[in-house]
Amino acid sequence: MTATLDTSRSELGDFLRSRRERLTPKAVGLPLGRRRRTPGLRREEVAELAGIGVDWYVRLEQGRSVSPSVTTVDALARALRLSKVEHAHLRDLTRNADRRAFVRETVPEALRRLVEDLNQPAYITGRRWDVLTWNKAADEIFAFGKLPEEDRNVLICILTLPATRRLFGEAWHDQARRVVAQFRATHDLWAADPAFVDLLSRLRRGCPEFGGWWKAHDVREAAAGRKRMAHPKKGVLSFEHASFRAEDDPALKLVIYTPV
Repeated sequence: MTATLDTSRSELGDFLRSRRERLTPKAVGLPLGRRRRTPGLRREEVAELAGIGVDWYVRLEQGRSVSPSVTTVDALARALRLSKVEHAHLRDLTRNADRRAFVRETVPEALRRLVEDLNQPAYITGRRWDVLTWNKAADEIFAFGKLPEEDRNVLICILTLPATRRLFGEAWHDQARRVVAQFRATHDLWAADPAFVDLLSRLRRGCPEFGGWWKAHDVREAAAGRKRMAHPKKGVLSFEHASFRAEDDPALKLVIYTPV
């Protein structure tokens, strides 16, 4: 078994445990019974709700070599009251994909020119959320061009750079936690890769709040929305933002900000 697979199973176990500990007996229609030493449901209760063996479920939480069927995964999702996004993440974690080592993506010239020709702020990120290319309008706000290449990463910028904290102001906390939950879905599938290990280490060192958010194991999907920023030179800026995956490479994501 490869290291990537071992770590993916560890992330699977952590994800299941985090969701089990969030539930209460009342939420799933079980009697409270005797006093509980730890929060959430017991492992045997989850196994019963999902209709699977207790030992088998314990093996899943321990990250041991167990490959659940699609039917079992769906049953666990129902037992743990997972959201649609969480259910999809659970399926991804149990697919046991043999992933190659991460390689920083290359943006095709056609996409690069498209971004550069846009009037509104736009940039393209890769699987690890590295900022791979951007236009002048985006640089005027986020100053990607002034950063060393190793810092051109959405998570590094938002979570560790004081300038970005000031840019988002009071909205920084919600914005930062949201991107952590969005990144978690990808990270869990690449957790053993050195590039992702290094990024996680930097985020732990550079953001005091990160450890608590990461422990919560929240997962979210990317969604369009609004952002309000306080730029030191441009003043208060309001944007609607949306992201689009490239047909050339699904790992590439185009992000566009439209002033409102």
